[in-house]
Amino acid sequence: MSTTSDRRALIIGASRGLGLVLAIELTRRGWQVVATARQGGGELQANADASNGQLTVELLEMTSTEQLAALRNHLEERQLDLLFVNAAIDRGNLPIGEVPTDIFTEVMITNALSPLRALEALRGLVAPGGTVAIMSSEQGSISQNTEDGYELYKASKAALNQLMRSYATRHANDGHTKLLIDPGHNQTQLGGPDAPLTPNESIPAVVDVLEAQAGAPGLQFLDRHGETVPW
Repeated sequence: MSTTSDRRALIIGASRGLGLVLAIELTRRGWQVVATARQGGGELQANADASNGQLTVELLEMTSTEQLAALRNHLEERQLDLLFVNAAIDRGNLPIGEVPTDIFTEVMITNALSPLRALEALRGLVAPGGTVAIMSSEQGSISQNTEDGYELYKASKAALNQLMRSYATRHANDGHTKLLIDPGHNQTQLGGPDAPLTPNESIPAVVDVLEAQAGAPGLQFLDRHGETVPW
């Protein structure tokens, strides 16, 4: 693992919300961060411009296998201590029987399939003892699904968690810490303006968890306090 002053992270999906604050928080703590966005400019680029090279931005459409491969080749000389995939969409609160097939496919590809494709494409950049992590949600916990609503989103996060389980089983001996992170309900484009948390409140705690768990074996599904979320 790298020393405190030269830890390196790649954050997939950092143009706004939780991913943006995650990239900024890691930079604040001295990490060297590469952050991806679908488009250039905006707040992420502004922070990169002011970071004296500590934060850099790469353009990536995460659902594109070709762009993932190109990013892997572009970064092949780097060795990462953290690969964090942050991506999710929500297409409304319809009962599952009313969800159009194309919307179901879009949400599942973005929230479940693409994050695991990103891990598979980029995991070779992660150093021995490094961490691979995905932003999940307690909404993906089957045992805690006791309230109505957002059936497709919940299903996509449960699928994400199951795919990460399969990934962890297949790569059990690679020496990487593997984490699913529930950041809580945040005021983001996805979480809405009435959520009880802001990214500036939750993400420092998330980074505390990432740093505390570095080197831990196996796969864990943890909340921002480091507590286990039931599957």
